[in-house]
Amino acid sequence: MQQVYDLNLWGGSGSDLFYSGEGSHESSLVEPYIKSIIDFLDGFKSPITLCDLGCGDFNIGKQIVNKVGLYHAIDIVPELIARNKQLFKFDNLKFQTLDISKDQLPQADCVIIRQVFQHLSNNEILDTITKLNTYNYVIITEHIPEGDFRPNIDIISGRGIRLTKKSGVDITKPPFNLKFKRKRVLLSLKSKNFGGIIITTLFEL
Repeated sequence: MQQVYDLNLWGGSGSDLFYSGEGSHESSLVEPYIKSIIDFLDGFKSPITLCDLGCGDFNIGKQIVNKVGLYHAIDIVPELIARNKQLFKFDNLKFQTLDISKDQLPQADCVIIRQVFQHLSNNEILDTITKLNTYNYVIITEHIPEGDFRPNIDIISGRGIRLTKKSGVDITKPPFNLKFKRKRVLLSLKSKNFGGIIITTLFEL
């Protein structure tokens, strides 16, 4: 993922090279997502704690950080986290550089994983999923094909996603088989530029 930002592979312009792509900036995708997350967070009597695995350039996070008691923002690229620390300063916000598949993750009530698994190999997803049972709520957003598809075709982690293989990540299917009490689709949006749908699912563990 370091190369994605070093070479500006997800687009963006100007002096800030840390641009997390259309999924974090296109208003037709971002605004409904933020609304769905805020609606979920507002359902609690008091603010919960949140862990964002793959916070990117924090264009999403900055719009929901004031809805939680404590916000852990995690990404694997040290320079990105350093940049975020300079730009975003909230009393309830903590940035950390971590590899979510290898490192111990912060404790929180809820974890959000937004269009992250689609860039990871199956082994990296599996290693991350084994840590999710410490959270009460897991909100996962993935870009998948429309209609029937073969889930979880393995890839080498990086910029690309399984959509080019007519596949997508479904953590309820093999080899992941996430165990959960309940699940609910919070949002489903069509991707205008890349095809497929971007689906956000809430799991109660």
